[in-house]
Amino acid sequence: MTQNIYDDPEFFQGYSQMNRSIGGLDAAPEWPALKALLPSMHDLNVVDLGCGYGWFSRWASEHGAAHVLGVDVSEKMLERARETTTAANIRYERADLELLDLPACSFDLAYSSLALHYIRDLPGLFAHLYAALKPGSHFVFSIEHPVFMAPRNPGWLIDSDGRKRWPLDSYQMEGERVTNWLADGVIKQHRTMGTLLNSLIDAGFTIRHVNEWGPSDAEVAAQPALAEERERPMMMLVAVQR
Repeated sequence: MTQNIYDDPEFFQGYSQMNRSIGGLDAAPEWPALKALLPSMHDLNVVDLGCGYGWFSRWASEHGAAHVLGVDVSEKMLERARETTTAANIRYERADLELLDLPACSFDLAYSSLALHYIRDLPGLFAHLYAALKPGSHFVFSIEHPVFMAPRNPGWLIDSDGRKRWPLDSYQMEGERVTNWLADGVIKQHRTMGTLLNSLIDAGFTIRHVNEWGPSDAEVAAQPALAEERERPMMMLVAVQR
C-alpha cells in the first residue's frame, strides 16, 4: 500500500500552508504549461489520480467535463475536497493508486499532479490506466523529475560565489528515497527518465509531449523565488495517448 503521509497531522498542516494548497491551480507555477497539454474537457469522463483538495476535478467540471472521479488515499484530502465541491458531476473516492480498480474503457482523460512519484509499482498502474481509458483518450501528468529525486541527501549546495548547485548522485540506483519534507520519513520512488518513459511505452501509450518544466523570464520576474528552479528541473510534465 502507498504510504499515506498526507493523513499525518504534521504533514497535512504543513501542506495546507503551501501556496498551491491555498491558491489552487493558479498558484502552481507549472499549471499553464500543464494545462496546455490537456484536451478540451467538453463531455469527457475524467479520472483525477491523487486528487488532493479537488482543484483539478472542479476545474474539469467547470470547463465542460461530463463526469469527474477524484481518487486519493488520504481521508484528510478527500474531506477538504468534499467540503469545497458543490458540482453534482464530481464524485470522490478513497483509493490507493497501487490497488486501483477502474472499469475498462471508461475514461476519456486520466490526470495526475505530483502524485506518481509515490507509487512503487508504476508499470502496473500504467497498464491498468491503459485498460481503463478509451481508445484515443489522453493521460496527462506531472511528476517529480528524476534529477530532483535521485540524490540521497537532497538540498542545495552553495559555493563561495553564492551560486547554487544541485547534488546529483545515485541517479542509476532506482528505488526508494526517504526524505524529510514537511514531516520526517516521506517515501518516494526514484526511477530514471528512461525507465519512466519506457514504462509508458511498454503499457501501450504513445508519448505526445515531455516538458522538463522550468520558469520563463516573465514568471521569474513575477516570482523571483522561482529563479532557483532554473538550476535543475524539479518536475516533468508528460502527455501520452492511448
